[in-house]
Amino acid sequence: MSTEPNHANHAGNGGYERQDIGAASVLYFLLGLAVAGLFVYFIVAGLYSFMNKQSEAQQAPVNPLVTNAPADTRRIPRDYPQGAFPNPKLEEDERGQLNAIRLKEEETLSTYGYLDKNTGTVRIPIDRAMDLIVQRGLPTRASGTPESVPVNVGTMKRSAKVVSK
Repeated sequence: MSTEPNHANHAGNGGYERQDIGAASVLYFLLGLAVAGLFVYFIVAGLYSFMNKQSEAQQAPVNPLVTNAPADTRRIPRDYPQGAFPNPKLEEDERGQLNAIRLKEEETLSTYGYLDKNTGTVRIPIDRAMDLIVQRGLPTRASGTPESVPVNVGTMKRSAKVVSK
């Protein structure tokens, strides 16, 4: 029995590549990638600069009632006086107001509380309500034919028709 490996390909290369990739080619690739990235960055920055100048040129004139108007009315600095804008102020802080509404809704949906103390109506968190439904099950109707279900004609609208057999 021989200890030499038996290669399926007797051409001398053993069926696989015996040479590693050179470090220089990897470095050249990374250098080319960095140069291409910088090139794309400067193209995009130039396009945005061009579009910003074009947008500023087409910006509508400031309302004459507004005093101390900033040069760029698309961005209002935080220290800008709120009294400088004429009334009515529809929205002063869109993101902050929307965030406050979402936080209030989240608090309402995830906490316990009274809806009406006089009648004892309460609200519970959604997760707890789902757990209770899993434990107790959903309410079901009594099985029977539709004729056995009583119909209160007084609560129906006048345009509705009552069909009897």
